[in-house]
Amino acid sequence: MSVYDEIEIEDMEWVEEDRTFYYPCPCGDRFEILLEDLLMGEEIARCPSCSLTIRIIYDEEFLAQYANLN
Repeated sequence: MSVYDEIEIEDMEWVEEDRTFYYPCPCGDRFEILLEDLLMGEEIARCPSCSLTIRIIYDEEFLAQYANLN
């Protein structure tokens, strides 16, 4: 799969209510990926308004701090 860019997860916005990470898309919308998808090994975030995707660069220790939030 061709991706638009690779983004460090630390550069993404975390919205706890949605349990989702967001990143601005050039089209004006936002790429999005659920924490649960990341925990299952998914690393591709999609923009709901266009066909662009990004690969998320992260490590398991970083995700653990979000997985433990209730």
